[in-house]
Amino acid sequence: MKFVDEYRDRAKAEACARAIAAITTRPWSIMEVCGGQTHSIVRYGIDELLPEKITLLHGPGCPVCVTPLELIDKALLVAARPEVIFCSFGDMIRVPGSSADLFRVKSQGGDVRIVYSPLDAVKLAQANPDKQVVFFGIGFETTAPANAMTVVMAKRLGLTNFSLLVSHVLVPPAIRTIMDSPAHRVQGFLAAGHVCTVMGTSQYGPIVERYRVPIVVTGFEPLDVLEGIRRVLRQLEEGRAELENAYPRAVAAAGNPAAQDVLNDVFTVCDRAWRGIGTIPQSGWKLSERYVEFDAEQRFDVADIVTQESDLCRSGEVLQGLIKPNQCDAFGKQCTPRMPLGAPMVSNEGACAAYYQFRRTQVEGDK
Repeated sequence: MKFVDEYRDRAKAEACARAIAAITTRPWSIMEVCGGQTHSIVRYGIDELLPEKITLLHGPGCPVCVTPLELIDKALLVAARPEVIFCSFGDMIRVPGSSADLFRVKSQGGDVRIVYSPLDAVKLAQANPDKQVVFFGIGFETTAPANAMTVVMAKRLGLTNFSLLVSHVLVPPAIRTIMDSPAHRVQGFLAAGHVCTVMGTSQYGPIVERYRVPIVVTGFEPLDVLEGIRRVLRQLEEGRAELENAYPRAVAAAGNPAAQDVLNDVFTVCDRAWRGIGTIPQSGWKLSERYVEFDAEQRFDVADIVTQESDLCRSGEVLQGLIKPNQCDAFGKQCTPRMPLGAPMVSNEGACAAYYQFRRTQVEGDK
């Protein structure tokens, strides 16, 4: 077994891996639906600890990666306007649009700023009443409550120069889409613990029942991920399909009701395009009628942009767990972190970036 020395609980992790090996009798494929878990798996060599029979598939768990190309292009158009201060988290700055990225817009004179909290953008709007301040609100259910609070605060403060460019997506519809695909290879899921801290676990029960697929909610530490894998495998080997919470120190069944109240007030569920995958019905949020005046797409009239993905980029197949990043012909050649074709190569949670950073450049079987 191989495992990097830096992990403080190496002995416990290796013991958990041995427990996994002891119960594994046949091949199984398990998908993690969280970019943080993907990076933990690749960085710490978790897949190398597991029996050869177990295949880990990397799902669409990186919100930056699934932000659709047309929305990136909308962001670029808005950010280039002279009256706009465009605010984003740092992981969106290098995500490629059709012909540029936000870093390029900034280098050409656009006022693009990295913020560390969405409420920083509200403060900028207060401090710059002569400018239009736009915050790029992306993410799964985890980041949505804080982003929702920006428009609540803007409304309370009477700010007319603040708006939100929204690209929020929801995990359960993505899992259903994967399972509905005739090409899927998934027999069990690791669900993202941070999503469930907000939304709870109830949305996953119907998926387990409909598809007869085990789902285990788990965290991001190597030991968390291994424990999640162990629980999924135990169910598979015993012929069971149940929802389990392996992350009780952070996740309650009901989630965070206060956060859910804010989400239900600010957003309404909508169809949403996923980069490389296509439109998934009822898989995203948009601003509700109560807050529609803060919708940047409407304010800057960029709602109808149509784009075309690169023919070389196979990120959609990576995000659906159909191929590994290093099975893409462009990986490490036409597509690198300095010159990415797709978001998974540049995002902090992207599977392609993880494979490149941790030297998984060669295809070695199907682990």
